Amino acid sequence: MSVQSPIVNQKSKIKLYWPLIKSSQTGLLLATGIAGYLSAGTPIGLLTLLGMSFSLFFAISGSTIMNMWYDRDIDAKMKRTHKRSAASGELNHNEVFMVGMVISILGMGWAFIIAPLYGLVVFAGWFFDVVIYTLWLKRRTAWSIVWGGISGAMPILAGRVLATGHIDLVGILLTLAILFWIPTHTLTFSIKFREDYGNAGIPTFPSTYGDTFTRATITVSSILAALAIGWASMLIGISAGYLRLIAVLTAGLLLLAFATFQVKSERANFGLFKYASLYMLSSMIILAMKAF
Repeated sequence: MSVQSPIVNQKSKIKLYWPLIKSSQTGLLLATGIAGYLSAGTPIGLLTLLGMSFSLFFAISGSTIMNMWYDRDIDAKMKRTHKRSAASGELNHNEVFMVGMVISILGMGWAFIIAPLYGLVVFAGWFFDVVIYTLWLKRRTAWSIVWGGISGAMPILAGRVLATGHIDLVGILLTLAILFWIPTHTLTFSIKFREDYGNAGIPTFPSTYGDTFTRATITVSSILAALAIGWASMLIGISAGYLRLIAVLTAGLLLLAFATFQVKSERANFGLFKYASLYMLSSMIILAMKAF
């Protein structure tokens, strides 16, 4: 009988935990935080930027692991998520809780050490995600996405706050841009996987209000997100060329949003879902260019 070395066991554990942080989602949220920091146009402190990046990464990853820990029962009922290591039982749920909390505390503690106001915003993001959204509202109301959206909007505000030392109008607008963009992302997702959410008993906009209202909400939310990011971009003072590029990207988002409302096809819906992430990532890169 062969005995696995501790190193092999640790590598296996990392492979099981990595999907629990939703690396693509975490990476996108981290990108918004970096963009918020760089959008201020202040001299870049490399150590500060690295500290911010790692603290945000740990705080976001920790909150996501905590979500996986608490939602393991409903994840086990959905085709899309039943193989996640927390839902499948590959990882002990007590261990998942401990790892999630340790990583969360590390990220938030690091954030408070860097700057108290920055740490407070990072903590607010974690609290809204884990306590308000996941523990309290997700299983009770379709409107939980609003509170989840607030959580998702905190990284960009945290980055901006760290650079400026205070909450300003640009920071608020960037926060609103993410807050209004998130329904475009999540509601298209809930339409595509309505059966999964139904099996798990999770209330969603499609199951509660129907497809027409959901698609109308997506369209309105996309418009508001575009207005917020456009206004913030002008206040930041990015160049005319980059403003035109954001306008082109925004036109694509709005066209797909209106197409999803009018055509009501799965293809249009999934196209908007994929484009929404590309739109936000591209916008964050453009905003970050203010620092260079």
